[in-house]
Amino acid sequence: MTDTLIDLIRHGEPEGGQRYRGGGTDDPLSELGWGQMRDALGESAPWDRIISSPMIRCQHFATELAEQHGLPLAIEPAFREVGMGAWEGRSHAEVAESEPEAYAAFYRDPLGSRPAGAEPLDRFCARVAEAFDRLLETDAERHVLIVCHAGVSRAIAGHVLHMEPERWYGINIDYAGISRVRSGRFGPVVDFINRHRL
Repeated sequence: MTDTLIDLIRHGEPEGGQRYRGGGTDDPLSELGWGQMRDALGESAPWDRIISSPMIRCQHFATELAEQHGLPLAIEPAFREVGMGAWEGRSHAEVAESEPEAYAAFYRDPLGSRPAGAEPLDRFCARVAEAFDRLLETDAERHVLIVCHAGVSRAIAGHVLHMEPERWYGINIDYAGISRVRSGRFGPVVDFINRHRL
């Protein structure tokens, strides 16, 4: 049996600086962000196909990569970033200054102290895990690249490792950080998280 390889790459830096970008804020990649992603993947393209979040900070790069290497591309709505509700589009510093108690509570308890209107973390976990498990079935023994987000990468790693969602924020995923899940005879395992070059 040949192992199934699923590579994940977080999008690069978007335009507009550091701020909360969940499922409701969709800035395009900055020039630096494009460079981060190209540098991370280099010239190799070992995948059988590419899957992308529908958000433009992922989809635009995925489209360029697929066209460059003649690979099929699919857009997966379930890999959209987790919604951050009232904090969408706001900088971390702004939220920390204007809502210090809510800001601190979120980082102490990201499951129970969500921003107003934010997507529940367990619901986000369920939609990402369902799409990922389906991918393992449909793409068995293939090598796939998913262009996605920090939250999606954490959710997939947490799902494979059977981590509770509130523990995911202990996983750091940098811009253009690469992670890999390998699925073989005994099921999926995490090979690595947050590499800077494939």
